Amino acid sequence: MTTIIIFGVLICFIFLGVPIAVAMGITAVLTFVTMGQSDILTMVAQRMYASTTSFTLLAIPFFILAGNLMNTGGITDRIFRFAKALVGHIWGGLGQVNIIASMIFSGMSGAAVADAAGLGMIEMKAMRDNGYDLKFSAAITAASSTIGPVIPPSIPFVIYGHLTGVSVGKLFLAGVVPGALMGAALMIAVYFVSKHRNYPKEASMDMKELLDSGKSALLPMGTPILIIGGILSGQFTPTEASVMACLYALFLGIFVYKSIRIENLPDIFWETISHTVRVMFIIASAGFFGWMLIIQRIPAQVISSLTSVSAEYAVVMAIIIAILLLFGCFLEGIAVLLITIPVFQKVIIHFAIDPVQFGVVMTLASMIGLLTPPVGMCLYAVSSITGVSIGDLSKEMWPYLLGIFIVLLAVAFIPQICLFLPELVMGK
Repeated sequence: MTTIIIFGVLICFIFLGVPIAVAMGITAVLTFVTMGQSDILTMVAQRMYASTTSFTLLAIPFFILAGNLMNTGGITDRIFRFAKALVGHIWGGLGQVNIIASMIFSGMSGAAVADAAGLGMIEMKAMRDNGYDLKFSAAITAASSTIGPVIPPSIPFVIYGHLTGVSVGKLFLAGVVPGALMGAALMIAVYFVSKHRNYPKEASMDMKELLDSGKSALLPMGTPILIIGGILSGQFTPTEASVMACLYALFLGIFVYKSIRIENLPDIFWETISHTVRVMFIIASAGFFGWMLIIQRIPAQVISSLTSVSAEYAVVMAIIIAILLLFGCFLEGIAVLLITIPVFQKVIIHFAIDPVQFGVVMTLASMIGLLTPPVGMCLYAVSSITGVSIGDLSKEMWPYLLGIFIVLLAVAFIPQICLFLPELVMGK
């Protein structure tokens, strides 16, 4: 009952329009006060500060900066051109291009909203100019942007690794196959929707254009190799890899493509700072909220409730997924992770669920949350760019949500889909 009341109060605050970071903080304070534990509130500042001082979390602002530099430096245009030459001839044409471009860009940024707001503008303009329905263009742009935090690098994986102690390198490798499956599922959905609506497709593949565009995009596509290769070879940590991604993007933008000027940097840095502050404030507040959950023994109550329902892996995993998807309807993806990880960390230990697999499951579930109202950040990002209402965008989203949901179920119930690669490269 205590668990239901705490999360009920939190959701009420969110419905009242209270920012998620503030809502978590107020809920934690009210819980301690009503439980007669007001003296514990002297720990608020210390717990919030401690939640943000991990070396691993330094990767977040640098991956955000890398995405902003790539969006400004013309790198996204080159990726789009290559993707168009590669898959533009498949039914659905630029819809397929949209997905492939997002998969390539996801190996450089790690943030879904950066993909939706940066690369998404290029994708939607091209689709609109070629006769595609605006709602279709907006929906596939929002859906494809969620591949970004699954294919490495990934900001949610960095946060999950920070909170659980799981190797970020293993998490990055675990996201490769599920991310590719997400792309395949979205491409299949686009194919059938486009065929049903008779959307156009590009001319047959031009090998000369494919080679030219591939050459143009070759240096940007070296970013994932730099990041993953550096981590796996032991040359640098995930945090240091994020710094290298920024330096590489800056080098390409200033010296190779000459599309970033010194006067552009203050705006890029300010956008990065403002986004980072929002994320870190949520992490700080969630640190205090998660500590409160542990003090109130909420994880133990959840384990007791789940074991009373069933001790079967499939049933427990289905319940956890349902909870994550429900939270995703009301909370931003990172907030879902920060709120539920302190609870579910004890659960996965009790039920012997692999923590690497569970990190991928949580991230996939939070990606679905980015696409569902009332608090779908990618929906809002794309809606603000296109002017398509949230309601119309949500209706158009269902085929793509179904595709991502099928991938989520596959990863949840066939662990080797995500564990094969990290076990092969790094061992168990």
